[in-house]
Amino acid sequence: MTTRRDFLRNAGATALAAGLASRAQAGIPEAMIQDKPGTQGPRHPVDGPSYHPVVTLNGWTLPYRMKDGVKEFHLVAEPVVRELAPGMTAHMWGYNGQSPGPTLECVEGDRVRIFVTNKLPEHTTIHWHGIRLPSGMDGVGGLSQPQIKPGQTYVYEFTLKRSGTFMYHPHADEMVQMAMGMMGFFVVHPKNPDFMRVDRDFVFLLSAYDIEPGSYTPKVSTMTDFNLWTFNSRVFPGIDPLVARSGERVRIRVGNLTMTNHPIHLHGHDFEVTGTDGGWVPRSARWPEVTTDVAVGQMRAVEFTAEAGDWAFHCHKSHHTMNAMGHGLPTMIGVRQDDIAEKIRKLTPDFMGMGSAGMADMAEMDMPLPDNTLPMMSGQGPFGPLEMGGMFTVLKVRDNQPLGDYRDPGWYTHPEGTVARLYTGEEPATVRADAPPVAASDLRVRKPGGHMDH
Repeated sequence: MTTRRDFLRNAGATALAAGLASRAQAGIPEAMIQDKPGTQGPRHPVDGPSYHPVVTLNGWTLPYRMKDGVKEFHLVAEPVVRELAPGMTAHMWGYNGQSPGPTLECVEGDRVRIFVTNKLPEHTTIHWHGIRLPSGMDGVGGLSQPQIKPGQTYVYEFTLKRSGTFMYHPHADEMVQMAMGMMGFFVVHPKNPDFMRVDRDFVFLLSAYDIEPGSYTPKVSTMTDFNLWTFNSRVFPGIDPLVARSGERVRIRVGNLTMTNHPIHLHGHDFEVTGTDGGWVPRSARWPEVTTDVAVGQMRAVEFTAEAGDWAFHCHKSHHTMNAMGHGLPTMIGVRQDDIAEKIRKLTPDFMGMGSAGMADMAEMDMPLPDNTLPMMSGQGPFGPLEMGGMFTVLKVRDNQPLGDYRDPGWYTHPEGTVARLYTGEEPATVRADAPPVAASDLRVRKPGGHMDH
């Protein structure tokens, strides 16, 4: 039974909630926070034009609020803790609880209003990388706007003139703030939802950090000697798989905010680069690739038709698929270490001699590591150690993957007779090939005697 006191208390609570909602609608939209490192599902539009949403690898899409026909977002620049992979976290700077920050999704022609609150210990700005907008909204501190001081909130407002794949990052103390992880994706969908339509649309950023073993904070003065190469501030085996269904048209959008280029390679497929920083690539200008190089500050969108299997997807610079690699290690291949290792163990019991026959055995060693440090190579697959790290993940394509389902389906079941196998027959004798015959004519070479003949 509801008493008069209960009724008045409930009525008062309802009025208070309505008042708070009214004030919230009139002011800054609520800042949504996400601290889970897993891949969140697509966020479908609830207001405004329709579009096929993206899925951010090990990330999420920021909700927006519609107010008087304008899409409003609220980004908070703040210190965050990011799990790079199970067993290692980093003290970084980011947006709304994560580094990278959440993906912003809009539609060509949208008017957007983006509130940016600074909870960092120093000033900041946001530059909308690749987006055409008024000069005063470009986010370059000191040039196009004052710096956003700690505790302040600034408002950016502009109309999105073209669709494509873009990024956001600071243009204030840029070396430090980007080295600490401040970046995010900005996807603008075509006004026509059938233009460049795909079945699955993934996005992620390339970033690199220098975090000493046993420490937590990136070294912000590092220029080239990074030891952690990441997809969306995650390293393998902490990077989720890209999941698709056989026959689906898949797009992967990659943005590079590291200090070097990355040849991104997909196994088992050929693809076309269908989008760049400048917009969509006409069909007549595309050609098939299996690797595309993404230079510093660039974005690339690739598309392909998914084929069943488990397919490696990674940067093709081999040291970018390793974690916390020591760059001063000597090459020990062919060097016997048995005697010296035994003597060293008398002083350091945990010492292991490594590298005499290569480094593959490191993936299976249970070596003691400093706190908050990942093995250089790790990950287990269905046939044993994967011996990977850094910028590596797996595209998992299944014939029976439900439409719109991004959950990990587990390891692929190969059809009978389609897996490489051990040969157990007799080995043939080694036959040395004859040297090619010498050509009948002599080759005469004249060394230049000066610059007169050049």
